[in-house]
Amino acid sequence: MSAPHEHPVTATSVEQVVREHLSMALGGARGMAEAALPMIGFTVVFLTTHELKLALIIAIAAAAVLLVVRLVQRSSIQFVMNAFFGIAIGALFAWRAARGGGDHNDQALAYFLPGLLYNAGYAVVMIVSNVVKWPVVGFMIGAATGEPTKWREDRKIVVLCTHLTWLLAAPCVLRVLVQAPIYLSGRNAWIDPDVAVGALAMSKLIMGWPLQIAALAGMVWLLSRNSAPADEQTTAALEEG
Repeated sequence: MSAPHEHPVTATSVEQVVREHLSMALGGARGMAEAALPMIGFTVVFLTTHELKLALIIAIAAAAVLLVVRLVQRSSIQFVMNAFFGIAIGALFAWRAARGGGDHNDQALAYFLPGLLYNAGYAVVMIVSNVVKWPVVGFMIGAATGEPTKWREDRKIVVLCTHLTWLLAAPCVLRVLVQAPIYLSGRNAWIDPDVAVGALAMSKLIMGWPLQIAALAGMVWLLSRNSAPADEQTTAALEEG
C-alpha cells in the first residue's frame, strides 16, 4: 500500500521538461510573432515606397493593434513592448541621421543599424555563454521557472541547453555575416546606397522570421527526441522555485 502522501512517478525526459519551460520563456508562437510582425511591416513598406515616415507609421500601428488585443484579453504585453522598443530605437537612429543632414537612404541605413548591432551582441553573448558552460537558454528557462541558476545543477540540462543555444545563435551569426558587409558598403558608398538599402531590407525579410523559424524548428526537433530520461534531480532542477 502506498503511503498517504506519496506522489506517483511520471516517466518524462530532460527534453520534455525543458521544452515546456522554453516555450514559456520565448512566449510561444504568438509572442515571437508579436515581436516580428511590426518589423516585417516596416521592411515591406519601406522597400516598396522608400518612405521612411510611412514605414514607421505602419510599424507603430501594427504594434499598437497587437497591444490593444493583448490589453483587451488582459494577457502579457511583454513581447509587444519588445516590438515597440525595437521600433523606437530604430527611429531614434534614423532621426539622428536626418538631423545630421542625411538623405532617406542614410536614414534607412541608420534605422537598420540597431538590429545589426543587436544581432552581433546577442551572437557574442551566446557564443561566450557556451564556451564558459553557462548557456543562455539555461537562463531563459531559469527566468521562466523563477530559479535563475537551478538548472545548472544537472549536467544533462547544461548539455541540452548548450545545444539549444548554438541553434538560437545561428540566425544572429548568419545575419551579421550577410548584413554587416552590405551596411558598410552602403555607408561608405562602396556600392549605390539605394542598392544597399534594398539589399538590407530584403535580407531582413529573408533572414528574419524565416530564419528564426528554421532555428526554432531545429530546437523543436532536438527537444522532440526525448532521448535523455529525467530523474528526480533533473526535474527538481527545473521545477523548484
